[in-house]
Amino acid sequence: MSIRGTIDRPLTHDPKKQAPMKPSTSEPAGSATTDFATTGANDSRQNRTREMQLIPEALARAHMHERLHQAERERQAVRLAAARRMQRRAERASMRARRALAMAVMQ
Repeated sequence: MSIRGTIDRPLTHDPKKQAPMKPSTSEPAGSATTDFATTGANDSRQNRTREMQLIPEALARAHMHERLHQAERERQAVRLAAARRMQRRAERASMRARRALAMAVMQ
């Protein structure tokens, strides 16, 4: 059984494999007059459509860029906290060593 595709759900998305468009029987032949050039308008409309299609991609790229910067800032904060912790630990060890030396000298 051969199932025909519709405009909304074509059999294939490959334009080369789709059936060519046929002129409508409800409109007389040559009814679409070309008394003014629309190539510039079509080009700008196509460019605008292309730009509009790229907007979500640009937004996603900007969002990922911001998230990468945020993650880097968080990593720097974690490294800074670890460095301060190690510095306090080293200072406490230094004070213990100093006290031990003072106690040894006193005896």
